[in-house]
Amino acid sequence: MSFPDEFKKYDHKEVLDRILGKSAQDVERALQAERPSIEDFQALISPAAEKYLEPLAARSHQITRQRFGNNIQMYVPIYISNECTNGCVYCGFNCSNSVSRKTLTLEEIEKEALTLHRQEFRHVLVLTGEAPNAVRNEDLVAAIRKIRPLFSSISLEVYPMDVAGYRDMVQAGVDGLTIYQETYDPVLYEQLHPYGKKRDFQWRLGTPERGGEAGLRRIGIGALLGLGNFYIDTFFTGLHGLFLAHRFWRTQVSVSFPRIRPADGGFEPLYQVTDRQMVQGICAMRLLLPDGGLTLSTRESARFRDNLIPLGITQMSAGSCTAPGGYSHQDEGTGQFHIDDDRSPEEISRVIRAKGYEAVWKDWDAAFLEENAS
Repeated sequence: MSFPDEFKKYDHKEVLDRILGKSAQDVERALQAERPSIEDFQALISPAAEKYLEPLAARSHQITRQRFGNNIQMYVPIYISNECTNGCVYCGFNCSNSVSRKTLTLEEIEKEALTLHRQEFRHVLVLTGEAPNAVRNEDLVAAIRKIRPLFSSISLEVYPMDVAGYRDMVQAGVDGLTIYQETYDPVLYEQLHPYGKKRDFQWRLGTPERGGEAGLRRIGIGALLGLGNFYIDTFFTGLHGLFLAHRFWRTQVSVSFPRIRPADGGFEPLYQVTDRQMVQGICAMRLLLPDGGLTLSTRESARFRDNLIPLGITQMSAGSCTAPGGYSHQDEGTGQFHIDDDRSPEEISRVIRAKGYEAVWKDWDAAFLEENAS
């Protein structure tokens, strides 16, 4: 059974009613559970749990230290194209937006990669807009092979592929995939994606499984917070993560918590997601997925990110730029959105150390797989 099949079992109104109907007793029981169920997760993200934020955060901190120690993995996004054929109304790359478009050449991609390598990054996330004619599978393979010697881990956040496409990426040196469903509300999803391949809700929903079937070592999911109802999107993100963790038990499943930021096009969030809700969602996700990576990007403010370091986050980006060519100051295109935390990697690393944690720049190497295979 696939996750789209599992997803169909749930009525969204019933899910929301159950979450909103949770009591203080339900929350207390969920906090005491050794391994919270999906019902417990509903209680932990409910309005009733808001006044239990302190014990929830304490439990999240405890589990994270047990499973991950005091390590925060550092990564950085590298945008190689902002060309796109989709009409996502919330995105700066929307093909209807009159912005400067740019697809980097292999030489320009290498310059970006060298700049990031000199900043000590060894984990990178390669991103594009969704324009397969501008950046084809073979173009991605060539780019990955070009920069592979510089990094120990390369992940992709690009257009969804079939299993064969992801296998090509694995052979080229990719070990991770990030793919956001954006919102798990299919009606709202259709309204937010009026045209383009991304309009296909079911195709996108099944993407993480195709990546898992292709042998990717890490799979990251998430909802773009502010598009849909916080409770619905957080619940289904957790359900999705739990499904993937059970099906692909050798793969690390991670969850990101991106919140809408200003971008070209002027889209305003349909729902306001507060800082307290963000903290609640992150801590509840840690209890549901104790071994899952939890990621917080530079979309959030420096102060907010600093305060979340002890509460369950295991992966953070630093020094990010969302425009192709931005790191090496080439003729860059327009960025996807405006970041909030614009501190340098060195500054963020110092803050992490000051809080008693270690900024980890490399925690993986492809040689591990080669040793296991021999």
